[in-house]
Amino acid sequence: MPTGTIERRIIRSRTILDTVLSAIGSLAAILLMRGVTEPIPGFTGLLAIWVGVAAVLTFLGLVLSGTGNVVSRFASLKGYARLFWAIVAKEAGLTLLVLVGLIKLPSNALAVVALLSDTLFTAVTLFSPRILVRSVRREEREIVRSMGRLNALVVGTGDDSVALAEKTQAAGTYNVVGFLSNDPGQTGKVIGELVVFYGNSIEDLDALQWRLGGVDCLLFPKGRGGNQAPSSDEEDTVSNDDAMSRFGHVVKRGVDVVGSSLLMLVFSPLAAFSALAIKFEDGGPAIYRQERLGRGGKPFNILKFRSMRIDAEAAGTPALYAGDDDPRLTKVGKFLRQHHLDELPQLINVFRGDMSFIGYRPERRFYIDQIMAVNPRYRFLFQIRPGVTSYATLYNGYTDTLDKMLTRLDLDLYYLRNHSLWFDARLLMLTFLRIIGGKKF
Repeated sequence: MPTGTIERRIIRSRTILDTVLSAIGSLAAILLMRGVTEPIPGFTGLLAIWVGVAAVLTFLGLVLSGTGNVVSRFASLKGYARLFWAIVAKEAGLTLLVLVGLIKLPSNALAVVALLSDTLFTAVTLFSPRILVRSVRREEREIVRSMGRLNALVVGTGDDSVALAEKTQAAGTYNVVGFLSNDPGQTGKVIGELVVFYGNSIEDLDALQWRLGGVDCLLFPKGRGGNQAPSSDEEDTVSNDDAMSRFGHVVKRGVDVVGSSLLMLVFSPLAAFSALAIKFEDGGPAIYRQERLGRGGKPFNILKFRSMRIDAEAAGTPALYAGDDDPRLTKVGKFLRQHHLDELPQLINVFRGDMSFIGYRPERRFYIDQIMAVNPRYRFLFQIRPGVTSYATLYNGYTDTLDKMLTRLDLDLYYLRNHSLWFDARLLMLTFLRIIGGKKF
């Protein structure tokens, strides 16, 4: 597909999404106005006119301001400025229509309440997703910068050790996670922004591995033996702990069950149509089952709408998806893949507890064995359920090589060490925005 055509589709979808969000803000505003006054005769008609006119004015404001043309709109001050003028255009239009009497409100006071509320709610619905994505992308850049570095503890708390830590942080050669001291009295002390940890034995270091999400090496100041990296025997002690609390997991599981139930109901017509289209094309089964490893390393069957020919792996050797040009794709399957509709049956996996909405993407044992031969830390992912989408999927894209799988593992381990209910909510929002925006991942 020509690049210009893709860009036009993205701009169109962004403008439509912003128009919908603005209409939601206007709906909230008019409902608030209704909530602070007596019953209004003809309120249903007023609501429909207000929201409809607001949507039209928003669309015109977005087009005239060129908001949708800003490619990096979620991280661009230029995009914010254009969006501001689009909102001004919308509110000015509403104000004018109220003043000339084309939109009639019970009183001037309620008109002021409605217009002010509309401005506030519109700003919230349009700016909040951008601010959210901007913060996630800022975090993403920091992660990308740190991914290639080893986590290190600086031995000692003297001037030489502090100087080494400062020099190392400034150079960006290691991720310094703290100081290591054999003096129990130093434990918990903060030097700069780094905490002092106690360690006087192998057992102490093993405990720190879990507490700090993995320590790759110890850095000694000059005169204390130089820098020391772990031997191959010590590498197996590097581990990553699940950051989410037990309460968090309970809430997350509740969201998975309720959310998957509702989504299965909402998308049931679309799922039925997709299944019939697959069946009609080549007569094969609509659902594709494939064994993956999940929580605790236990195998389960992941469910997808079949997007490839029945004989896609007739040779018996697992083969990775090669993108939209993969010759094994069916016509219907290619469409489903491009719009992520092939993943809909995984709502059943989420409901059953095989998966969660957010986690790490489950893999086949064949590829897990290859990954673990290079980086055995993959086993720490088995502490949590795999997900329909993941932090790594958003920032690493589809993995079709072992190198990409290893990069994905670094991001999955970061998610494991840092995930929370808020982190998951941000990832869900970002996934939704990217799907609506037509971005592939």
